[in-house]
Amino acid sequence: MSEFNWKEFDLYNPTAEHAMLRESIASFTKDEIEPQAHKHDREEKFNLGLFRKVGELGLLGITVPEKFHGAGMDASAAVIVHEEMSASDPGFCLAYLAHSMLCVNNIAMNASDAQRDKYLPKLCSGEWVGSMAMSEPAIGTDVMGMQTTAMRKGDKYLINGRKMWITNGTIDENKTPCDLVLVYAKTGEKNGRALVSTFLVEKTFKGFMVGQKIQDKLGMRGSNTAELVFQDCEVPVENLIGNEGDSMLHMMKNLEIERLTLAAMSLGIARRSIEIMNRYAAEREAFGKPLNFFGQMQSYIATSYAEYKSARAYVYETARRMDLSKEGNR
Repeated sequence: MSEFNWKEFDLYNPTAEHAMLRESIASFTKDEIEPQAHKHDREEKFNLGLFRKVGELGLLGITVPEKFHGAGMDASAAVIVHEEMSASDPGFCLAYLAHSMLCVNNIAMNASDAQRDKYLPKLCSGEWVGSMAMSEPAIGTDVMGMQTTAMRKGDKYLINGRKMWITNGTIDENKTPCDLVLVYAKTGEKNGRALVSTFLVEKTFKGFMVGQKIQDKLGMRGSNTAELVFQDCEVPVENLIGNEGDSMLHMMKNLEIERLTLAAMSLGIARRSIEIMNRYAAEREAFGKPLNFFGQMQSYIATSYAEYKSARAYVYETARRMDLSKEGNR
């Protein structure tokens, strides 16, 4: 018989390192994220200073191997951070996800060593803010219908098109672009299907600009969302990730951790919602009694809690099984 005591296993904090991480990020969230959340959500502003503090904690490259300047943590660690942050400020957490998962982890997974060495130190430290640009005004996330193109001209590619709803596309009210965008663009066709390629576009590249900052969003207002415009945007050949037509492979390699951490955000939002629900039901009275006295109200709260607990177990079990060193986890 194994000496492992399964009753002592904590799915949500599998190791002492995970428990310490949760304690640390929960404390940071309480002290730094919570106090600013309402103001930045109300004013629809991204807190760049706070973002850089997260970089000082070493969490902007949380899943990036240490040899590429990251923290080298696993999927469970990434889930912990997203759950704790989103319980306080989902908008800021979404900006964190777009940077650390959609951009930084994507580069760590798919780029060359030269590209990693050039960009990851600045991205992992928080000196640079990154984003990923896939969606377009007319086709949304229909990658095969992509209209943005990249044509090679000598030692450069010329990118033309527009990207829409790009989280972190701009970092302020003045339409200042983020520092680096991972851009998907069509470079040709094969057998009637689009060949989509991946490019690293710096904010200083000629022909790249922010079209507009999206205003009056229903939620996630603490993260900036933008339209990005490319007009003969000149991108050096060495900023192509992999080969032409490799984007589908890049997307699938990174999609698992992207979707997992987005699900982790829903856990934090659900937990906070249940806390508010419970508190209100205890304070609000009807017919001379608190709401939580009534059976129907108890049923609503209990059902919400059960759904949250089952979802949490599912997400953390998925994280436990996920190997970030390979794609195709099942």
